[in-house]
Amino acid sequence: MFENVTPESVGISSKYVKEFISKLEKRNIHMHSVLLCRGDKLFGEYYWAPYNKDSLHRMYSQTKSFVSVAIGLLVEEGKLSLDDKIIDYFEDKIDTPLSKSLKNQTIKNMLMMSTTSFGQVWFGNEDRDRCHIYFNKRGESVRYPGTIWEYDSQGSQVLSCLVERLSGKSLFDYLNEKIFTHLGTFKRATILKIPTGESWGDSALLCTTRDMLSFGRFVMNYGLWDGKRLMNEEYLRVATSKLIDNQETAFEDVIGHGYGYQIWRTEKNGFAFVGMGDQLTVCLPDYDLIFVCTADNQGCNFSRELLLSSFFDIIVENIESKPLCENEKAYNELKNLTQGLSLFRVKGEKCSSWTDKINGTKYVFPKNELGLKELTFELSKDGGELHYTNENGKMVLPFLYNKNYFGKFPELGYSQDVGGVKTTDGSKYDMACSGAWLCDNKLMIFVQIIDRYLGNVSMCFGFNDEHITVTFYKTAEDFLWNYNGQAYGIKA
Repeated sequence: MFENVTPESVGISSKYVKEFISKLEKRNIHMHSVLLCRGDKLFGEYYWAPYNKDSLHRMYSQTKSFVSVAIGLLVEEGKLSLDDKIIDYFEDKIDTPLSKSLKNQTIKNMLMMSTTSFGQVWFGNEDRDRCHIYFNKRGESVRYPGTIWEYDSQGSQVLSCLVERLSGKSLFDYLNEKIFTHLGTFKRATILKIPTGESWGDSALLCTTRDMLSFGRFVMNYGLWDGKRLMNEEYLRVATSKLIDNQETAFEDVIGHGYGYQIWRTEKNGFAFVGMGDQLTVCLPDYDLIFVCTADNQGCNFSRELLLSSFFDIIVENIESKPLCENEKAYNELKNLTQGLSLFRVKGEKCSSWTDKINGTKYVFPKNELGLKELTFELSKDGGELHYTNENGKMVLPFLYNKNYFGKFPELGYSQDVGGVKTTDGSKYDMACSGAWLCDNKLMIFVQIIDRYLGNVSMCFGFNDEHITVTFYKTAEDFLWNYNGQAYGIKA
């Protein structure tokens, strides 16, 4: 389907591709994969080990763009109109008086993120029915639908449930029947469920990076695949166009060039599917160019801006309409750079004057927001183990200096199939864990959850005489909450 070729054969020098990847590495952007494709020619396909071309990856809010396509298919089947009022499809979920604004909210308003207000977050809510929450637990409407753009993830979930109600199939099965089987991709893909059994349609598609590339190509072909029309062209052209302005401040955003039907607009007349943590698919029809990447940059304030601005400034600005002469030297330099790519790890010193002082020493803690009771470091020249006790029991966290230790995070995780539900089979998250001394009295351990849920925890330990200060900072959807805060301890 997609052929691997040299950058020069599609009109760009290998030196620019190297410059792009080098910039991501220089700025310590936490990448998992990058694909660069022109037409059906892959001129860049890179994975940061342990990720590879077969890795299923959480795509987060890129899932919303799939819901948009599914809505378009239902329109084509005559099962709904975009001007329909959303409440007409969910009368069984409504048991409180509705505002005039919500009564008049249409499916089109929801696709354009131009709703009355965003719904309540469902994590931790006693009511696990997300549609019921959306219609009944909103507070007062703050605007009339169709007037202004504001991100409404909960509304996207309602649209996903609408797809399943009208199609009689799961979101994935419906798209698989209509689209994926024809693409020959998404063969191992899946979408996690929410506690009430519906698909987690605003966040939880898992697929490969190449799967995303095929979907981007399908949408950029406006419904054509191998000469066969799989979907109405008009809907996709409208869905990927600027239907509403989404700029919320005077500071320009690389994806703040407008919004379609759950699809973002970019510079250079492009459109994009965008997911938390920098799951990105950028399509530029005028260049016949697609950029796809996966990552976990949750908690980083500049990564998306750097990723996309670098793509536009280095790749797009330098690509030419015709093939270039092959440049073996530049291509080999690119290969040498990209053959050894690996997951981010903390970098620093392997030892300090405090190493022997804290090795094997127990620290105890008064009551604190981490629920931390005691901890001990068992250190070696290559890394060590953090032994600690919190409100969930005794834990052991192995790590390596300047390298990742791959294993299981010591805490129990969520269900592998149902979001927001604690595991019932004892499963734990896959993780990568690295450490380093950032200065003489400060040790950092960095945990990356690399599972069906993505997240990270920065653990900082500062030492002074008999005391220790512990600061944990987590960025993850709705887990690792007991790894967010600070505690102060003393030698036992």
